[in-house]
Amino acid sequence: MKQRSIALAYILWFFFGQIGVHRFYTGRVGSGIAQLLLGLGGWATTWLIIGWVPLVVLWIWLFIDIFLIPGLCRRPK
Repeated sequence: MKQRSIALAYILWFFFGQIGVHRFYTGRVGSGIAQLLLGLGGWATTWLIIGWVPLVVLWIWLFIDIFLIPGLCRRPK
């Protein structure tokens, strides 16, 4: 399996992280869908205040992804 670009994964994380694009790129479709749902659901319900809860969870997960991206790019799914 071809190794994915770590630099591209970080670029995707920076610009599209809240919709999980970097996870889709590294082949982690399930967690990409989870991040997509957290992001969309959170931003859609921020006006109800409850939307901040999934966004905080997502932001913590995205912070952790900073350290996981090199391994995600090297490992086959």
